[in-house]
Amino acid sequence: MSRPFDVCIRGAGIVGCTLALHLAARQLRVALVMPTPIPTHSSDSSDSSDSSDVRAYALNQASRGLLEAVRCWPDEQGCTAVLSMQVHDGVGGSVVFNAAETGVAALNWIVDVPALEKRLGEAVRFQPLIEVFDTPRPAALTVVCEGRHSSSRDEWGVQWDATPYNQYALASRVQCDQGHAQIARQWFNQGEILAFLPMGGAQGSECAIVWSLSPQRAQTLQAAPVEEFCEALQAASQGALGALHLQAERKVWPLQQALARRWSGTTAQGAWVLAGDAAHTVHPLAGQGLNMGLADVAELARILAQRPYWRSVADPHLLRQYERTRKAEFALMGQANDALQQLFTNAHPVVQALRNWGLNQFERSGPIKQWVARRAMGTQNQPATQGKTPL
Repeated sequence: MSRPFDVCIRGAGIVGCTLALHLAARQLRVALVMPTPIPTHSSDSSDSSDSSDVRAYALNQASRGLLEAVRCWPDEQGCTAVLSMQVHDGVGGSVVFNAAETGVAALNWIVDVPALEKRLGEAVRFQPLIEVFDTPRPAALTVVCEGRHSSSRDEWGVQWDATPYNQYALASRVQCDQGHAQIARQWFNQGEILAFLPMGGAQGSECAIVWSLSPQRAQTLQAAPVEEFCEALQAASQGALGALHLQAERKVWPLQQALARRWSGTTAQGAWVLAGDAAHTVHPLAGQGLNMGLADVAELARILAQRPYWRSVADPHLLRQYERTRKAEFALMGQANDALQQLFTNAHPVVQALRNWGLNQFERSGPIKQWVARRAMGTQNQPATQGKTPL
Protein backbone atom coordinates (compact mmCIF):
# COMPACT_ATOMS: atom_id res chain seq x y z
CA MET A 1 0.00 0.00 0.00
CA SER A 2 1.47 3.35 -1.04
CA ARG A 3 2.02 6.04 1.56
CA PRO A 4 -0.36 9.04 1.75
CA PHE A 5 0.26 12.12 -0.33
CA ASP A 6 2.34 14.82 1.32
CA VAL A 7 1.14 17.56 -1.03
CA CYS A 8 -1.81 17.97 -3.38
CA ILE A 9 -1.27 20.65 -6.05
CA ARG A 10 -4.45 21.99 -7.61
CA GLY A 11 -3.55 23.31 -11.03
CA ALA A 12 -1.05 21.81 -13.46
CA GLY A 13 0.15 24.82 -15.40
CA ILE A 14 3.76 25.97 -15.41
CA VAL A 15 3.78 26.96 -11.73
CA GLY A 16 2.00 23.81 -10.55
CA CYS A 17 4.14 21.39 -12.57
CA THR A 18 7.39 23.10 -11.60
CA LEU A 19 6.44 22.94 -7.92
CA ALA A 20 5.46 19.27 -8.22
CA LEU A 21 8.83 18.38 -9.74
CA HIS A 22 10.81 20.26 -7.10
CA LEU A 23 8.85 18.70 -4.23
CA ALA A 24 9.16 15.20 -5.72
CA ALA A 25 12.92 15.75 -6.06
CA ARG A 26 12.90 16.26 -2.29
CA GLN A 27 11.16 12.89 -1.81
CA LEU A 28 7.68 14.27 -1.15
CA ARG A 29 4.76 12.36 -2.64
CA VAL A 30 2.65 14.68 -4.79
CA ALA A 31 -0.88 14.52 -6.21
CA LEU A 32 -1.13 16.86 -9.20
CA VAL A 33 -4.68 17.84 -10.14
CA MET A 34 -5.10 18.38 -13.87
CA PRO A 35 -8.57 18.52 -15.45
CA THR A 36 -7.17 17.62 -18.89
CA PRO A 37 -4.40 15.12 -19.76
CA ILE A 38 -0.76 16.18 -20.02
CA PRO A 39 0.24 16.43 -23.72
CA THR A 40 1.89 13.28 -25.03
CA HIS A 41 3.77 14.69 -28.00
CA SER A 42 7.53 14.92 -28.33
CA SER A 43 9.72 17.10 -26.11
CA ASP A 44 11.30 18.47 -29.30
CA SER A 45 10.13 22.08 -29.17
CA SER A 46 10.47 22.36 -32.93
CA ASP A 47 7.26 20.30 -33.03
CA SER A 48 5.51 22.43 -30.43
CA SER A 49 3.69 24.91 -32.66
CA ASP A 50 0.11 25.55 -31.56
CA SER A 51 -1.48 28.42 -33.41
CA SER A 52 -4.18 28.73 -30.75
CA ASP A 53 -1.66 29.31 -27.93
CA VAL A 54 0.11 32.63 -28.43
CA ARG A 55 1.55 32.88 -24.91
CA ALA A 56 5.22 33.72 -24.43
CA TYR A 57 6.92 34.78 -21.22
CA ALA A 58 10.05 36.75 -20.44
CA LEU A 59 11.80 34.59 -17.84
CA ASN A 60 14.69 35.89 -15.78
CA GLN A 61 17.82 34.10 -14.63
CA ALA A 62 16.28 33.00 -11.34
CA SER A 63 13.38 31.34 -13.20
CA ARG A 64 15.76 29.71 -15.65
CA GLY A 65 17.78 28.22 -12.82
CA LEU A 66 14.64 26.83 -11.21
CA LEU A 67 13.53 25.15 -14.45
CA GLU A 68 17.01 23.88 -15.32
CA ALA A 69 17.21 22.22 -11.90
CA VAL A 70 14.40 19.88 -13.01
CA ARG A 71 15.74 19.64 -16.60
CA CYS A 72 12.79 21.44 -18.15
CA TRP A 73 14.45 24.38 -19.90
CA PRO A 74 13.42 24.43 -23.61
CA ASP A 75 15.97 24.22 -26.43
CA GLU A 76 17.06 27.18 -28.57
CA GLN A 77 13.94 27.13 -30.71
CA GLY A 78 11.74 27.27 -27.64
CA CYS A 79 13.59 30.07 -25.86
CA THR A 80 15.40 33.10 -27.22
CA ALA A 81 18.03 34.98 -25.24
CA VAL A 82 17.44 38.74 -25.04
CA LEU A 83 20.73 40.57 -25.49
CA SER A 84 19.25 44.06 -25.44
CA MET A 85 16.03 45.80 -24.47
CA GLN A 86 14.93 49.09 -25.99
CA VAL A 87 12.23 51.17 -24.31
CA HIS A 88 10.80 54.13 -26.26
CA ASP A 89 8.46 56.89 -25.17
CA GLY A 90 6.26 58.41 -27.83
CA VAL A 91 7.77 61.89 -27.31
CA GLY A 92 11.48 61.12 -27.59
CA GLY A 93 12.53 59.49 -24.33
CA SER A 94 14.33 56.16 -24.45
CA VAL A 95 16.25 53.66 -22.33
CA VAL A 96 18.44 50.82 -23.56
CA PHE A 97 19.57 47.87 -21.45
CA ASN A 98 22.40 45.64 -22.72
CA ALA A 99 23.42 42.25 -21.38
CA ALA A 100 27.10 42.97 -21.97
CA GLU A 101 26.96 46.19 -19.93
CA THR A 102 25.17 44.38 -17.11
CA GLY A 103 27.73 41.57 -17.05
CA VAL A 104 25.42 38.68 -17.98
CA ALA A 105 24.95 36.41 -20.97
CA ALA A 106 21.32 37.55 -21.43
CA LEU A 107 18.93 40.02 -19.83
CA ASN A 108 16.23 37.35 -19.91
CA TRP A 109 14.80 34.69 -22.21
CA ILE A 110 11.57 34.78 -24.20
CA VAL A 111 10.06 31.33 -23.73
CA ASP A 112 7.41 29.74 -25.92
CA VAL A 113 4.72 28.44 -23.55
CA PRO A 114 3.77 25.28 -25.51
CA ALA A 115 7.46 24.27 -25.66
CA LEU A 116 7.91 24.75 -21.92
CA GLU A 117 4.68 22.96 -21.03
CA LYS A 118 5.75 19.93 -23.08
CA ARG A 119 9.02 19.69 -21.18
CA LEU A 120 7.24 19.95 -17.87
CA GLY A 121 4.58 17.44 -18.90
CA GLU A 122 7.16 14.84 -19.87
CA ALA A 123 9.10 15.34 -16.66
CA VAL A 124 5.92 14.89 -14.61
CA ARG A 125 5.05 11.63 -16.39
CA PHE A 126 8.48 10.15 -15.64
CA GLN A 127 8.56 11.19 -11.97
CA PRO A 128 7.27 8.23 -9.89
CA LEU A 129 6.49 10.37 -6.84
CA ILE A 130 3.96 12.45 -8.83
CA GLU A 131 0.53 11.06 -9.66
CA VAL A 132 -1.88 12.98 -11.88
CA PHE A 133 -5.61 13.14 -11.11
CA ASP A 134 -8.61 15.05 -12.41
CA THR A 135 -9.97 15.77 -8.92
CA PRO A 136 -8.23 16.76 -5.64
CA ARG A 137 -6.83 14.07 -3.34
CA PRO A 138 -6.39 14.14 0.46
CA ALA A 139 -2.93 15.38 1.50
CA ALA A 140 -1.25 17.04 4.46
CA LEU A 141 -0.87 20.25 2.41
CA THR A 142 -2.81 21.57 -0.56
CA VAL A 143 -1.12 24.13 -2.81
CA VAL A 144 -3.46 26.11 -5.06
CA CYS A 145 -1.97 27.01 -8.47
CA GLU A 146 -5.25 27.38 -10.37
CA GLY A 147 -4.69 30.88 -11.73
CA ARG A 148 -6.50 34.12 -11.05
CA HIS A 149 -9.95 32.52 -11.40
CA SER A 150 -9.20 29.95 -8.69
CA SER A 151 -12.29 28.04 -7.57
CA SER A 152 -10.50 26.72 -4.47
CA ARG A 153 -9.74 30.26 -3.30
CA ASP A 154 -13.41 31.13 -3.70
CA GLU A 155 -14.47 27.92 -1.98
CA TRP A 156 -12.40 28.81 1.10
CA GLY A 157 -13.70 32.36 1.23
CA VAL A 158 -10.39 34.10 0.57
CA GLN A 159 -10.87 37.78 -0.26
CA TRP A 160 -9.51 38.69 -3.71
CA ASP A 161 -8.68 42.38 -3.97
CA ALA A 162 -8.62 43.21 -7.68
CA THR A 163 -7.91 46.62 -9.21
CA PRO A 164 -8.96 46.57 -12.88
CA TYR A 165 -7.00 48.68 -15.32
CA ASN A 166 -8.92 50.38 -18.09
CA GLN A 167 -6.92 48.26 -20.53
CA TYR A 168 -7.07 44.97 -22.35
CA ALA A 169 -4.05 42.99 -23.52
CA LEU A 170 -3.97 41.90 -27.15
CA ALA A 171 -1.48 39.11 -27.83
CA SER A 172 -0.42 37.29 -30.98
CA ARG A 173 2.63 36.31 -33.05
CA VAL A 174 4.03 38.10 -36.10
CA GLN A 175 6.70 37.33 -38.68
CA CYS A 176 8.86 40.37 -39.38
CA ASP A 177 10.66 41.27 -42.61
CA GLN A 178 13.77 42.03 -40.55
CA GLY A 179 15.44 39.78 -37.98
CA HIS A 180 14.84 40.72 -34.35
CA ALA A 181 18.60 40.55 -33.49
CA GLN A 182 17.64 39.25 -30.02
CA ILE A 183 16.31 42.66 -29.02
CA ALA A 184 13.14 43.08 -26.95
CA ARG A 185 11.39 46.30 -27.86
CA GLN A 186 8.74 48.29 -26.02
CA TRP A 187 6.87 51.45 -26.99
CA PHE A 188 4.79 53.73 -24.76
CA ASN A 189 2.58 56.06 -26.75
CA GLN A 190 -0.68 57.90 -26.03
CA GLY A 191 -1.57 55.58 -23.16
CA GLU A 192 -0.81 52.39 -25.09
CA ILE A 193 2.00 49.94 -24.34
CA LEU A 194 3.35 47.67 -27.07
CA ALA A 195 5.99 44.97 -26.59
CA PHE A 196 7.80 42.94 -29.27
CA LEU A 197 9.41 39.83 -27.76
CA PRO A 198 11.98 38.01 -29.95
CA MET A 199 11.32 34.35 -30.68
CA GLY A 200 12.68 31.51 -32.80
CA GLY A 201 16.29 31.62 -31.64
CA ALA A 202 19.20 33.94 -32.35
CA GLN A 203 18.57 34.16 -36.09
CA GLY A 204 14.80 34.40 -35.84
CA SER A 205 12.46 37.04 -37.20
CA GLU A 206 9.31 36.03 -35.31
CA CYS A 207 8.05 38.08 -32.38
CA ALA A 208 5.38 37.57 -29.78
CA ILE A 209 3.44 40.77 -29.28
CA VAL A 210 1.63 42.04 -26.20
CA TRP A 211 -0.26 45.26 -26.79
CA SER A 212 -2.02 47.00 -23.87
CA LEU A 213 -4.92 49.08 -25.19
CA SER A 214 -8.22 50.58 -24.20
CA PRO A 215 -10.93 47.89 -24.15
CA GLN A 216 -12.71 49.30 -27.20
CA ARG A 217 -9.55 49.64 -29.30
CA ALA A 218 -8.36 46.16 -28.31
CA GLN A 219 -11.62 44.59 -29.43
CA THR A 220 -11.66 46.66 -32.63
CA LEU A 221 -8.13 45.59 -33.54
CA GLN A 222 -8.89 41.98 -32.68
CA ALA A 223 -11.77 41.99 -35.16
CA ALA A 224 -10.01 44.10 -37.83
CA PRO A 225 -8.97 42.55 -41.16
CA VAL A 226 -5.45 41.12 -41.01
CA GLU A 227 -3.96 43.73 -43.36
CA GLU A 228 -5.49 46.60 -41.39
CA PHE A 229 -4.27 45.13 -38.10
CA CYS A 230 -0.71 44.68 -39.39
CA GLU A 231 -0.63 48.25 -40.67
CA ALA A 232 -1.72 49.57 -37.26
CA LEU A 233 0.86 47.38 -35.54
CA GLN A 234 3.64 48.51 -37.88
CA ALA A 235 2.77 52.15 -37.22
CA ALA A 236 2.75 51.60 -33.44
CA SER A 237 6.16 49.89 -33.65
CA GLN A 238 7.54 52.74 -35.76
CA GLY A 239 8.48 50.31 -38.54
CA ALA A 240 11.38 49.00 -36.43
CA LEU A 241 11.27 45.51 -37.99
CA GLY A 242 9.81 46.31 -41.38
CA ALA A 243 6.58 44.83 -42.71
CA LEU A 244 4.74 42.51 -40.33
CA HIS A 245 2.82 39.33 -41.12
CA LEU A 246 0.30 37.89 -38.66
CA GLN A 247 1.09 34.27 -37.76
CA ALA A 248 -1.50 33.39 -35.11
CA GLU A 249 -4.87 34.23 -33.65
CA ARG A 250 -5.32 37.48 -31.77
CA LYS A 251 -6.18 36.88 -28.11
CA VAL A 252 -7.64 39.60 -25.87
CA TRP A 253 -8.19 39.70 -22.10
CA PRO A 254 -8.76 42.38 -19.41
CA LEU A 255 -5.81 43.55 -17.28
CA GLN A 256 -5.75 44.00 -13.54
CA GLN A 257 -3.56 43.95 -10.48
CA ALA A 258 -4.87 41.66 -7.75
CA LEU A 259 -3.81 40.19 -4.44
CA ALA A 260 -5.32 37.53 -2.18
CA ARG A 261 -5.64 38.78 1.40
CA ARG A 262 -4.65 35.39 2.81
CA TRP A 263 -2.14 33.03 1.21
CA SER A 264 -2.29 30.25 3.78
CA GLY A 265 -4.77 28.66 6.19
CA THR A 266 -6.46 25.47 7.28
CA THR A 267 -9.73 23.72 6.53
CA ALA A 268 -11.28 20.54 7.85
CA GLN A 269 -9.32 18.71 5.14
CA GLY A 270 -5.93 20.17 6.08
CA ALA A 271 -3.57 23.08 5.44
CA TRP A 272 -3.40 25.11 2.23
CA VAL A 273 -1.34 27.83 0.54
CA LEU A 274 -1.72 29.86 -2.63
CA ALA A 275 0.94 30.30 -5.33
CA GLY A 276 1.24 31.99 -8.70
CA ASP A 277 -1.72 33.83 -10.20
CA ALA A 278 -4.04 32.35 -7.58
CA ALA A 279 -2.21 34.60 -5.09
CA HIS A 280 -1.34 37.66 -7.19
CA THR A 281 -1.50 39.17 -10.66
CA VAL A 282 0.24 42.20 -12.18
CA HIS A 283 0.19 44.20 -15.39
CA PRO A 284 2.36 42.55 -18.09
CA LEU A 285 4.36 45.71 -18.92
CA ALA A 286 7.44 44.61 -16.91
CA GLY A 287 7.17 40.93 -17.83
CA GLN A 288 7.30 39.80 -14.19
CA GLY A 289 4.06 37.80 -13.80
CA LEU A 290 5.41 34.27 -14.28
CA ASN A 291 8.74 35.17 -12.70
CA MET A 292 6.86 36.06 -9.53
CA GLY A 293 4.92 32.79 -9.67
CA LEU A 294 8.12 30.77 -10.08
CA ALA A 295 9.66 32.73 -7.20
CA ASP A 296 6.72 31.47 -5.11
CA VAL A 297 7.71 27.95 -6.13
CA ALA A 298 11.35 28.49 -5.19
CA GLU A 299 10.49 29.90 -1.75
CA LEU A 300 7.90 27.25 -0.87
CA ALA A 301 10.16 24.41 -2.02
CA ARG A 302 13.05 25.87 -0.04
CA ILE A 303 11.05 26.22 3.16
CA LEU A 304 9.62 22.71 2.96
CA ALA A 305 13.00 21.18 2.09
CA GLN A 306 14.80 22.90 4.97
CA ARG A 307 12.17 22.28 7.62
CA PRO A 308 13.25 20.43 10.80
CA TYR A 309 12.47 16.72 10.62
CA TRP A 310 9.81 17.07 13.32
CA ARG A 311 7.79 19.68 11.41
CA SER A 312 5.09 18.57 8.97
CA VAL A 313 4.76 20.15 5.53
CA ALA A 314 1.45 21.46 6.90
CA ASP A 315 3.07 23.26 9.84
CA PRO A 316 1.37 26.72 10.09
CA HIS A 317 4.67 28.33 11.14
CA LEU A 318 6.30 27.30 7.85
CA LEU A 319 3.33 28.34 5.75
CA ARG A 320 3.11 31.77 7.40
CA GLN A 321 6.84 32.20 6.79
CA TYR A 322 6.28 31.53 3.09
CA GLU A 323 3.31 33.93 3.03
CA ARG A 324 5.19 36.78 4.76
CA THR A 325 8.23 36.46 2.52
CA ARG A 326 6.33 36.39 -0.74
CA LYS A 327 3.84 39.10 0.24
CA ALA A 328 6.74 41.40 1.06
CA GLU A 329 8.24 40.83 -2.39
CA PHE A 330 4.88 41.41 -4.05
CA ALA A 331 4.43 44.65 -2.12
CA LEU A 332 7.65 45.93 -3.66
CA MET A 333 7.23 44.57 -7.18
CA GLY A 334 3.48 45.09 -7.38
CA GLN A 335 3.59 48.71 -6.29
CA ALA A 336 6.44 49.49 -8.66
CA ASN A 337 4.63 47.77 -11.52
CA ASP A 338 1.39 49.64 -10.77
CA ALA A 339 3.23 52.98 -10.60
CA LEU A 340 4.80 52.32 -14.00
CA GLN A 341 1.42 51.43 -15.47
CA GLN A 342 -0.10 54.65 -14.16
CA LEU A 343 2.84 56.70 -15.40
CA PHE A 344 3.10 55.25 -18.91
CA THR A 345 -0.61 55.17 -19.69
CA ASN A 346 -1.11 58.84 -18.83
CA ALA A 347 -1.45 60.76 -22.10
CA HIS A 348 -1.43 64.25 -20.57
CA PRO A 349 1.20 66.40 -22.39
CA VAL A 350 2.81 67.60 -19.13
CA VAL A 351 3.11 64.04 -17.83
CA GLN A 352 4.52 62.90 -21.16
CA ALA A 353 7.13 65.65 -21.08
CA LEU A 354 8.17 64.78 -17.52
CA ARG A 355 8.25 61.09 -18.41
CA ASN A 356 10.42 61.77 -21.41
CA TRP A 357 12.85 63.77 -19.27
CA GLY A 358 12.84 61.05 -16.60
CA LEU A 359 13.59 58.26 -19.09
CA ASN A 360 16.54 60.15 -20.53
CA GLN A 361 17.88 60.90 -17.04
CA PHE A 362 17.46 57.23 -16.07
CA GLU A 363 19.35 56.19 -19.21
CA ARG A 364 22.33 58.18 -17.94
CA SER A 365 21.99 57.09 -14.31
CA GLY A 366 24.71 54.40 -14.38
CA PRO A 367 24.58 52.37 -11.12
CA ILE A 368 20.85 52.98 -10.61
CA LYS A 369 20.07 51.66 -14.07
CA GLN A 370 22.26 48.60 -13.49
CA TRP A 371 20.59 47.91 -10.12
CA VAL A 372 17.14 48.04 -11.70
CA ALA A 373 18.27 45.70 -14.48
CA ARG A 374 19.74 43.17 -12.05
CA ARG A 375 16.63 43.22 -9.87
CA ALA A 376 14.41 42.52 -12.88
CA MET A 377 16.71 39.62 -13.82
CA GLY A 378 16.44 38.17 -10.32
CA THR A 379 20.19 38.50 -9.76
CA GLN A 380 20.32 41.46 -7.37
CA ASN A 381 22.12 39.36 -4.76
CA GLN A 382 24.51 37.66 -7.17
CA PRO A 383 27.84 38.88 -8.55
CA ALA A 384 28.04 39.68 -12.22
CA THR A 385 29.41 36.86 -14.38
CA GLN A 386 30.25 38.26 -17.76
CA GLY A 387 29.48 35.86 -20.58
CA LYS A 388 28.32 32.99 -18.39
CA THR A 389 24.96 31.31 -18.57
CA PRO A 390 23.40 30.77 -15.13
CA LEU A 391 22.80 27.20 -14.07
